[in-house]
Amino acid sequence: MSASSRNLGALALLLLVLLPGALWLAGGGYGFRVATVCAIFAILGVSMQLITGVAGLLSLGHAAFYGVGAYTAAKLGTWLGWPFLLTLPAAGIVTMLAGLLVAVPTMRLVSIYFAVATLGLGQMIYVTLLNWVGFTRGPLGIPGIPGINVFGLDLSSAAGTYMVTALVALFSIAVAHRVAHSYHGTALRALREDDQCAAAMGLDVPRLKLEVFAVSAFLAGLAGALWAHSTGFVSPTDFRFSESILILAMVVVGGLGSIPGAVVGAVLLALLPEALRFAGDVRNIVVGLVMFGCILFLPRGLLGEIETLKFLRRIGEGWRAPDGRMLGWK
Repeated sequence: MSASSRNLGALALLLLVLLPGALWLAGGGYGFRVATVCAIFAILGVSMQLITGVAGLLSLGHAAFYGVGAYTAAKLGTWLGWPFLLTLPAAGIVTMLAGLLVAVPTMRLVSIYFAVATLGLGQMIYVTLLNWVGFTRGPLGIPGIPGINVFGLDLSSAAGTYMVTALVALFSIAVAHRVAHSYHGTALRALREDDQCAAAMGLDVPRLKLEVFAVSAFLAGLAGALWAHSTGFVSPTDFRFSESILILAMVVVGGLGSIPGAVVGAVLLALLPEALRFAGDVRNIVVGLVMFGCILFLPRGLLGEIETLKFLRRIGEGWRAPDGRMLGWK
């Protein structure tokens, strides 16, 4: 068994067995809801990591993809009565198509110009959600979104919603991990370091950008669908520019280029406001100070890319296949 498979298995054990058991012993309800939010933000974190951390494209409109997925699931669930098993992939596919539409006109842009373009496109989507009252109900939002139901089994309880969300989070982490740590991921890192040099070496830079945008948007759409079905209500205020900044902060705090770092950063920035709820508005200052301190004293993030790769290589050392090949990190 490869190191990556063992790591994914350990994460599955944590998310699907150990954590639910601990939350159940602690009383369930509220704890499962917080864990569900953490899992959704973990999906958003790893999807953002593919664009910004691995490919080096600073996107400032990621919450818009999140919103497209949420509204797709909400409309299909309330308008057409589609079940969760159909709205979830549909939200991912629709968001992926939206991501491609955003990516095509911005493929030739680099650096801050790309960031500003994604900011503008993200705001366009947000304003559309806010003002297209006939379709999105505008600021009133969409209520009555059905909970999660799988093959007739009602999983709309806090614990059931968490288990489904955790499974989708595991799938998303596995996909992002596979993309980031493959030959394709190596090409994306070459693009991140110097896109002109990558093009000179024969890499199809526009195609690489389109592909990573498609995968990232698909995962963000899954997160949006989970948000819609877990809360039962969506409104444009859930997908403002501030949400894009929060998702970006998760990636930076966790460590650019590191998939585990994106997960850790997402969980930290989702849990911290809840843990400091007793402090009222002061908690926002504390969260800001924590983010500032991480960037100031840990510029590579809590789990930087290089340190994570070294750690995973050490885990894989000494494992050999029957034919003598090393089964370490690829």
